Amino acid sequence: MNNIRLLSILAFCIILGIGLSTTMQGKSRRKKDLDQTAYTFSFTTIDGKPLHLSDYKGKVLLIVNTASFCKFTPQYKELEELYQRYKKDGLVVIAVPSNDFGKQEPGSSEEISCFIHEHYPVTFLVTEKEIVKGKNAHPFYIWAGKKAGFWGKPKWNFHKYIIDRNGHFSDWFSSNTLPLSPMFINAIEKALEMQ
Repeated sequence: MNNIRLLSILAFCIILGIGLSTTMQGKSRRKKDLDQTAYTFSFTTIDGKPLHLSDYKGKVLLIVNTASFCKFTPQYKELEELYQRYKKDGLVVIAVPSNDFGKQEPGSSEEISCFIHEHYPVTFLVTEKEIVKGKNAHPFYIWAGKKAGFWGKPKWNFHKYIIDRNGHFSDWFSSNTLPLSPMFINAIEKALEMQ
């Protein structure tokens, strides 16, 4: 009887130990996710060069999913104006073309590049076309979506994420928010002021 009781206690301790170990691993994984910054992620530029976000440590990143044939496409012009106004203060703008919403970015990298430079000759960074929603989204968008929560995930083209000077998620703005609107400029200036 004592042996059975001892075995039961031993089995319970083993199970408890496994449970604690699994819980600790889960907590460790969640802590790692919380500690992760945007500097973990990389894109590829529209002309095929690596674009490591870690190369922009100390800068404020504005990352916008874009499309060529959208009612919000004219925001390229305001994004360029915003970039020109604040790049000396440390703002980096990165456009991420995506065909996820309304199939409004159907072209190849070359076609997207030609369209942008013909209609909106921007000087900020543009990446290759990426998926920005769902389980197959680019890893940056999965991370940013977790940080922003359900309402902060892209619901359409020209959704905006602000990353602070330390690579931490700062804020998000929907497609309807114009890059030169007072509310958005205030958020950019606030991020630029933080060290």
